[in-house]
Amino acid sequence: MNWIQSLYETYENCQASIGKSAAAQVPLLPICHTTQKAQLEITLDGQGNFRRARVLSKDESRTIIPCTEKSAGRTSGEAPHPLCDKLQYIAADYKLFGGEKKHYHASYLNLLANWVGSGAPRKVQSIYKYVQKGNIISDLVSYKILFVDENNKLFIERPWEKDKNAPLDIFDLLPGGIDLRTNKIKPWQADAFVRWTVEIQDDIEDAAVWNNQAVIQSWIEYYSSTKETMGLCLVTGEKTFSADQHPAKIRNDGDKAKLIASGKSRSKTGKITIDDGCGFTFLGRFTYPDQAAAVGFKASQKAHSALRWLIAKQGYRSGDLAIVAWATSGDSVIQPTDDPADALDNDVPVESSSDVYTAQEVALRLKKKIAGYRQEIGAIDQIVVMAVDSASKGRLAIVYYRSLSGSDFLDRIEHWHESAAWYHTYHYSKAQKRYIHFIGAPAPAAIAEAAYGSRLDDKLKKTTIKRLLPCIVDGQPIPFDLVESTVRRASNRAGLADWEWKKALSIACSLYRKFQEGKEKYDMSLDETRTTRDYLYGRLLAIADVLEERALSEAEKNRPTNATRYMQQFSQHPFQTWKQIHDALTPYLVRLGGKAYYYKNLIADVKGLFDPEDYVDNKPLTGEYLLAYYCQRQKMWEKKSEPTDDKETSEEN
Repeated sequence: MNWIQSLYETYENCQASIGKSAAAQVPLLPICHTTQKAQLEITLDGQGNFRRARVLSKDESRTIIPCTEKSAGRTSGEAPHPLCDKLQYIAADYKLFGGEKKHYHASYLNLLANWVGSGAPRKVQSIYKYVQKGNIISDLVSYKILFVDENNKLFIERPWEKDKNAPLDIFDLLPGGIDLRTNKIKPWQADAFVRWTVEIQDDIEDAAVWNNQAVIQSWIEYYSSTKETMGLCLVTGEKTFSADQHPAKIRNDGDKAKLIASGKSRSKTGKITIDDGCGFTFLGRFTYPDQAAAVGFKASQKAHSALRWLIAKQGYRSGDLAIVAWATSGDSVIQPTDDPADALDNDVPVESSSDVYTAQEVALRLKKKIAGYRQEIGAIDQIVVMAVDSASKGRLAIVYYRSLSGSDFLDRIEHWHESAAWYHTYHYSKAQKRYIHFIGAPAPAAIAEAAYGSRLDDKLKKTTIKRLLPCIVDGQPIPFDLVESTVRRASNRAGLADWEWKKALSIACSLYRKFQEGKEKYDMSLDETRTTRDYLYGRLLAIADVLEERALSEAEKNRPTNATRYMQQFSQHPFQTWKQIHDALTPYLVRLGGKAYYYKNLIADVKGLFDPEDYVDNKPLTGEYLLAYYCQRQKMWEKKSEPTDDKETSEEN
């Protein structure tokens, strides 16, 4: 199943969700509609008379509006929306109040008049009557929504100092260009976007025009009747009206990039209506885009609307990259970009004083949640994973696409979280308002930060996440350079903040464990029977680190241990560096007194497991040493491993 067909099918299966969402969320749009963030709301009566107006807060500004194919993707120019638009389009008195941009009121009024002439609902007719009067800005000024100077021109910036407790006004919502003289942002009032409310006494349907089903359906029917070009839709297999242009705003409200773009189109008479002006659009292969492939007008609108809705509702976004997984049936699914803690953060929080218990509980709850998805989705339901990215403002590319059965997808997600699982402590739970411990695979974004630092640029972060998608969904091996990069950063403990190092360490262990899948099996607990060189050296480093930490703690000193300072050097030259670390332990062993026997015996036990040739081998260590280092530290910091200094134990040791 191709991407546009799967999105079209998803839209058809989610008809009940069309137009329904919270004000601040992206809805699943009806065809021939888009969304805009309005700043002003004007209320009229049934005769087209002005009643009142108000400024909208950001939380209630998102508005579903009718649009044409051209206006839906406009960046500038004469492409008015048919009902709600900026004052530059709808206000006949725009120029009288200082408007400096090109005025498109005539084309707006003509488009609205054609809709009204086709038999539009009374609410639309009332708006048309009011717009014809030509005094929109004048009414807004009289109602103290817009503000003018002594020359009756709209202020470019707020002319008074605003009190922090003053109510919201138009200047709070319209950041405009920067004044080069003062270097301040200057909101321009006439850039306000207007939506309508029409109150008719004998019309009890929703007065908010953007939610009125009669208005929505009327525009769909009218605009569909204006289409001219017929062709075979390759999505539905039916002969229908072809799309002249395809929607933008896929990743966010300001997104102008398109997945499908064409340089030329023609009407049913064969006349070219759009031309790129250079003749290179199809490189000589075709004269018109529909000779290559055609997508129906409605199919295109539905597919793009579904993708936008899915990305906003459950997708992951990082800069220009957007990734989303969905079931074509409309059921929600776990996302490949989630870590276990993120996936469960909205669930009922686990109340436990034990972090170990909480970590295990998160892993258990994730397993149960995936089992729940199996029940809800079913084995044969189609799951699609899709990633889009853009290299320019106008073009959007599908950089990853997979279509799987529900059982295959969930099997692969579950396998990823099991095979790349480790014990992590970096996730902050908003529900519990604290950092929680969890067992599972790290999220791709966290892996990118662990490999290249938290200040990595967007391009490198996006590239890393895209490289990890096939590892999660297709089961491909993790790139070796990514594993090596995380191991190197985790080895540079002295160069990282404590929280950053702990995050890098646990993720490095997770990736190395996953990378060795099929070759070696590593547990998340200490394996005291393993005798490989790198594992044993990792244990020695951990023992020295904890020994010195405890000695410094008893002396009430807070400074990095020698194991910390030499960790990077130790990873490159373990035999040589271990001698330096071990020699530096003498004063700390003296300070610990009887407790020192515990550490001496532990070091001797680990050294006794070495093959003599392995012990003197000074070649660099692999990521395996970090697994041992982590597990040995965890075990030693458990209460049951706390050494004692009582006389009997000391003599016995």
